[in-house]
Amino acid sequence: MELSRVSRAELKDTVDPHTVVASDTVYEGFIWDVQRDEFRMGDEDSTLKRDFITHPGAVSIVALDEQDRVLLINQYRHPVGMRMWEIPAGLLDVDGEPPHTAAQRELAEEADMTADDWHVLVDFHNSPGSSSEANRIFLARGLHEVPEADRHERDGEEAEIIVRFADLDDAVAATLSGQINSPAAVLGILAAHAARAQDWTSLRPVDSPWPGHLNFR
Repeated sequence: MELSRVSRAELKDTVDPHTVVASDTVYEGFIWDVQRDEFRMGDEDSTLKRDFITHPGAVSIVALDEQDRVLLINQYRHPVGMRMWEIPAGLLDVDGEPPHTAAQRELAEEADMTADDWHVLVDFHNSPGSSSEANRIFLARGLHEVPEADRHERDGEEAEIIVRFADLDDAVAATLSGQINSPAAVLGILAAHAARAQDWTSLRPVDSPWPGHLNFR
């Protein structure tokens, strides 16, 4: 069987909401809920039911210094029982807060850093078959430390965060060898490596459209 070729212009995810005939919240959680939708595919009479996590969305940050070192944080993740090397990230849980403003806040809170130069690096959905979570990864450069007196007091899992720099090439190698598993870190590190190879021409403005996120279409 010969498959037709998809053009560059056609390689684009599209918003295509189907007809929902019933929707209920079957579980209310601390951060996210589980929703059950009954929906119809095309013109079919029969319907499908799916349970999925409703999520406010998140932002992540690949912060690079002038030596092309990527800022990584190490913290405990209870669902998988692991301490993981990640990039700074956080929920879009402040009403009306633009994604890039949330990213700036999270970089300061989790890594005690600010940045002069911000761009959109890449967007993704963590698990589109089971969650509505959309994640936007920003590239931050021109880094500065937050003065010690102005630093955020971290608590919970964040109280044990360890902040370090790693050479971007070393982070890529650790990702490809399976030593780094956090999805935002994996995607952000590889995307930064690819963007650097293109002399950063693939970067987008911080206010670029985000059709994959329900609140920013």
